[in-house]
Amino acid sequence: MKETLVRTLSGVLYISIIIIAMFTSREWFMGLFFILAVITLSEYLKLVHLTSYLAYFLLAAGFYFLSYNVFDDNAIYLLLILSGFVNLFLLKDVLWTSKIPMFEKKKYITVVFYIISGFVFLTLIPVMNIDGRFMPELIVAVFILVWSNDTFAYLIGKNFGKHKLLERISPKKTIEGFIGGMAGALLAGYIIFKVLEHYSQLYALEYPLWMWIVMALIVAIFGTIGDLIQSKFKRQAGVKDSGIIMPGHGGLYDRLDSIIYASPFVYAFLLIVDNVS
Repeated sequence: MKETLVRTLSGVLYISIIIIAMFTSREWFMGLFFILAVITLSEYLKLVHLTSYLAYFLLAAGFYFLSYNVFDDNAIYLLLILSGFVNLFLLKDVLWTSKIPMFEKKKYITVVFYIISGFVFLTLIPVMNIDGRFMPELIVAVFILVWSNDTFAYLIGKNFGKHKLLERISPKKTIEGFIGGMAGALLAGYIIFKVLEHYSQLYALEYPLWMWIVMALIVAIFGTIGDLIQSKFKRQAGVKDSGIIMPGHGGLYDRLDSIIYASPFVYAFLLIVDNVS
């Protein structure tokens, strides 16, 4: 009971800080997520046993030149393509190799095209419109999809889970939990659509229902993959959590692994829809 209370309180505090920063201004949003990215990167570097000041410099450069003050759209597209390939190779390593081969060069590849790029696209999502206007409701909606997926996956898996999803990597994850998480994300997508439709005078985010359904599926599928990849990193490192900054949850990497992995795919979907429409 005490553990559940601590987990709930720290989770509420974490969500409150993120939402408040998002709706304050783009600068506050960028500042908070840069801090989150630094902490997450630090936890990741410990997991893969890499000591590197260069990684923090690359993170800062990525945030400034690719997130806050984009110097070239083509650089974003190139990063998106490379990040997609690296993320899919990480999926391959999860499914078909006993250990993710983390020699020095590949460590930097994952640092740049998995961790850093995940945060870059996360901070680019709320400016996914023609005039580049900051739309915090979009990134808040994406986070709600992630949180809904995680919450429903946990509740359904804990109470009804019988069939293991990928036991050798994450013994607690079940097929029932995965399906429940997807259902939760789909339900959240429908509710978001109805809320934005009802308050259309307040929010200029006019995505049709099918887009929210597709985004919910992207978040549920790729978010789960991101969680499994992080679980494999932790298993290789021989640790239970990536950090201790969030009581009852572990580290920030533990909380953001799903959205870090899913963000390039969400961004790619929005980019495709924007160009087609």
